[in-house]
Amino acid sequence: MALAPNTQQNKAVVFAYHSVGVRCIKTLLARGVHIALVVTHEDNPAETIWFDSVAELCQEHGIPTVTPADPAVPELLAQVAEIAPDFIFSFYYRHMLPTKLLALAKRGAYNLHGSLLPKYRGRVPVNWAVLHGETETGATLHEMAAKPDAGGIIAQTAVPILPDDTAYEVFGKLTVAAEQILWFALPDLLNGTAKVHENDLSKGSYFGGRKPEDGRIDWTLPAQQVYNLHRAVAPPYPGAFTTVAGHTYVIGKARLSSLDASNLPLGLSVVDNVILGVCGDGRALHIIELLVNGKVVSAQTLQHQLVAQ
Repeated sequence: MALAPNTQQNKAVVFAYHSVGVRCIKTLLARGVHIALVVTHEDNPAETIWFDSVAELCQEHGIPTVTPADPAVPELLAQVAEIAPDFIFSFYYRHMLPTKLLALAKRGAYNLHGSLLPKYRGRVPVNWAVLHGETETGATLHEMAAKPDAGGIIAQTAVPILPDDTAYEVFGKLTVAAEQILWFALPDLLNGTAKVHENDLSKGSYFGGRKPEDGRIDWTLPAQQVYNLHRAVAPPYPGAFTTVAGHTYVIGKARLSSLDASNLPLGLSVVDNVILGVCGDGRALHIIELLVNGKVVSAQTLQHQLVAQ
């Protein structure tokens, strides 16, 4: 049986946000890591906050927190240098950490990324994986380097993406995977016996962030691609949307339909009191929930609006 870790030799500064940040901080505490400081983000009032709060968790545990707008500010660098951490961890923190900061971790700096590296490096990897119709993704614990998601791999765990899974549902799976990875990897990290595996960057690509406008539906695309877009950005994300006669309709819930819709015009239609989204290959999405300004639109209301345009 492994000896209990010596917390005097396992002092960490943690950069964290989101539910993954919460679960991973809890895991560090459970493994006996002394968290001297947590760097997190101020919540953006323009963003739907559907995830757990790192700041609230730290308040409960009496862990000091700071929320700099930029982790490269000299004040933070000085504060971390004074702490002299053994480890630096990053769990869904939204900024790159400068190499000067990473160098202050005496025993290593590690990030938890939401994909099976080297695939889907960069921003919002879960959404990109769902958008591209992947059947699995995962979480990766890796060394931090000057370039994003480029350091050596410590451990990975895969999770399935089922045909009707939304990015929100996949994110829930990855939150559990992140906790599992960290729990099983920590003993070797703390003992200095962790093995590092190659992160072959030639086998994956880098992806940037996504904006709400990227959810605009192109109905000329095949139904599977439109459905993947819906799944990738379905609420609580901003949602896949279309604009008709000045109204912006957001798809809340949908499934692929088996109906032959090739005789219908592209875009929104109502057939037998069912809302359909007709796509370029003659197939359609059965839209179970359609929203305008966050409120559900009935098939009858949509029918009247379509006729009136």
